[in-house]
Amino acid sequence: MLTDGAIERYSRQLVLPEWSGAVQERLAGASAMVIGAGALGSPAATYLACAGVGRLGIVDGDDVDVSNLQRQPLHFTPDIGGQKAETAAQKLGLLNTEITVEPYPVTLDEQNAEAIVTGADVVLDCSDSFETRYAVNEACCGARVPLVEAGVLGFSGMVMAIRPGETACYRCAFPTPPPAGSVPTCREAGILGAVAGVLGSLQALEALKLLSGVGEAPGDVIVQFDGLTLTQTLVHTKRRDGCTACARVPAASHSL
Repeated sequence: MLTDGAIERYSRQLVLPEWSGAVQERLAGASAMVIGAGALGSPAATYLACAGVGRLGIVDGDDVDVSNLQRQPLHFTPDIGGQKAETAAQKLGLLNTEITVEPYPVTLDEQNAEAIVTGADVVLDCSDSFETRYAVNEACCGARVPLVEAGVLGFSGMVMAIRPGETACYRCAFPTPPPAGSVPTCREAGILGAVAGVLGSLQALEALKLLSGVGEAPGDVIVQFDGLTLTQTLVHTKRRDGCTACARVPAASHSL
């Protein structure tokens, strides 16, 4: 049963006709792992914490740099030089004292990805590395953990929800990473913080839908967002029989 404090804290979402006390309790018992505490991870993790996801893991091996502050609002000027996972977890814990926030100050790679994602109810990949994206995708497919991918650069970005065994995975849509050097980095191409805020918020929304069961189960579509025109383009996807990441995952008999 929800406490009086929880009812007051989450009152604005509890009055939604699609929501309920049972949904809120489901969130309270759920676990989400956020990979990256930067431009996407800051808004994504913030809205998961605000909504009442009971356990949040924040994975990031980097330290806070002054150039991060323009687009990563979980980090403040006094945090410069500190570990991103730690400073982000501190803010989120103060934002919602009813949840558990666990910092993981490590860089996710092929060796530790499986251990990091196993046990989570949903993973949000907020990294800025193609190598990390493919490692997270492989691990989530292997562990059958739902994944929400996102990327942002300049004034545009994308979001893709993945339900292993039911929808296309990241490698289904993008079988191989782009050639090295063909995609500019954030340092080279630039990025507007508000655009990252939009994409990170959409990422959190998809994760909350997956955790709560509210709304149509997301998947099999890539949402491309253009911040200059405020337009979205939906690119439909489907599972690939020969996908090296998810072809071995048996088709699910039911939706999440």
